[in-house]
Amino acid sequence: MYRLTVRALPALALCLAVAFAPAHAAEPVFHNPLVQQRADPQVSLQPDGWYYYTATVPEYDRIEIRRARSLDDLGAAPAKTVWRRHATGAMGAHIWAPEMHRIDGKWYIYFTAGSAEHPWEIRLYALENASADPFAGEWVERGQVKTGWESFSLDATTFEHRGQRYLVWTQTAPDGSKGTNIYLAKMDTPLSIKGPAVLLTKPEYAWEKVKFAVDEGPAVLVSHGRVFVTFSASATDANYCLGLVSAPADADLLDAKSWTKLPEPVFRSSEKNGQWGPGHNAFTTTPDGKTDVLVYHARNYREIQGDSLHDPNRHTRAQAIRWRADGMPDFGEPVADAPR
Repeated sequence: MYRLTVRALPALALCLAVAFAPAHAAEPVFHNPLVQQRADPQVSLQPDGWYYYTATVPEYDRIEIRRARSLDDLGAAPAKTVWRRHATGAMGAHIWAPEMHRIDGKWYIYFTAGSAEHPWEIRLYALENASADPFAGEWVERGQVKTGWESFSLDATTFEHRGQRYLVWTQTAPDGSKGTNIYLAKMDTPLSIKGPAVLLTKPEYAWEKVKFAVDEGPAVLVSHGRVFVTFSASATDANYCLGLVSAPADADLLDAKSWTKLPEPVFRSSEKNGQWGPGHNAFTTTPDGKTDVLVYHARNYREIQGDSLHDPNRHTRAQAIRWRADGMPDFGEPVADAPR
């Protein structure tokens, strides 16, 4: 007979704790790529239980939206074209990085576009839809989203924090210096900003300046007591990667000193997993809201023929985010493609 002793009690308690500990849900695994030939993905889980998705199409000529009940089903979901580029003038070329947001009872799509005659005169624009269903109603052009100065600008996103809405975007500096930077400003309407913009990050490190000095594609995640902004850096080939700046959630976000930038990329190409140039991400969660999810694009080959911007095979992918004990996100490395 086993005699229970005082010395045995701690061991017994440990065994019982393990035996009866609640089971934790397994980390979600997605069947990547989720959507073929769709770059700069943006997805949001809305209260109606649908994931709403939009992304850059390889023809750079239109804006599509789709929705599904799960991230894995987005690739099979029918895509609806809600807007096409103009034949002449503004909004006539380089239709990039659409993002669809529900704000004050309306839907807005922020997007990047050049001029038909001058494709690299890139600016920010917006569409609006008053319908509760973005697949119904009319998408109305609301013109350029002004940032306070006129220069190459792209990749706008928006978020609300502590009752204040903000715009975050990419633009060349007002002084005309080379390279693209990330800026943040308060919004007074869904179509306009107020007050000065604050510079969050500019290309400083070698990994931000491979072939081009680029910080672009911001995405915002508020969690673990901080406001995190990821951004994509360098050329849109295998060198493309994610950097990170963050500020305490209770800080003045318009004070540049509130923001801390990590000196190394937080997400980059993985030769082991055959994923190259991961970047231009968005954030969402699992349907139960318990797991944060990184949605991004990457290619499954390294070598590109010609200009990487003309290579169509940046596919949308997703993977779970882990959190470190210090409250910082751990993105790991891009996971390998998964057979369906």
